[in-house]
Amino acid sequence: MAQVAQMKMFWPIFWPVFAAILAAIAIIVLAVSKRLTFWRIVDLIVGGIFIYAGAIKALDPVQFANDIDNYKILPWTIGVGLAFYLPWLEMLCGLALIFRLFHRGAFAILTALISIFLVATIAAKLRGLDITCGCFGHASQHWNFSAHLAVDLAILAALLALWLSTRAVPARGSDR
Repeated sequence: MAQVAQMKMFWPIFWPVFAAILAAIAIIVLAVSKRLTFWRIVDLIVGGIFIYAGAIKALDPVQFANDIDNYKILPWTIGVGLAFYLPWLEMLCGLALIFRLFHRGAFAILTALISIFLVATIAAKLRGLDITCGCFGHASQHWNFSAHLAVDLAILAALLALWLSTRAVPARGSDR
């Protein structure tokens, strides 16, 4: 019985620490390569946000399925499927941003996800539903609609700015 209680205390602490360790490794790699620029720092922050948010949801997929169901947009079975799939997609895309592997695909996926979420949140608010988004677990449970909207718009703006910054840099080997 004591082991079960210890495990319940371990997992909520493990994921944020794991995300912090990944971010620290990325910072060390970037510092060694001397390519720690403003946009790389933004990459680390946005990637870390999605790794953390995905990890929180992966810890409790049933609660995340309930959070998805609260929007009253999708059938329960689809919401359950998304609850098991989306957290891992968010974490994978966050890692792609941090390590710059398939980062343009990660931008596209994360921008689409946050855009869909923004539309769903606004639609739920217009229908009078009082929901919590479930994005950051219990940390965001008591935020009001304005706070959720501000955070989501800031993340969307950061993703769009990162995408535009990568488009401004010519590809290696190009003549530009």
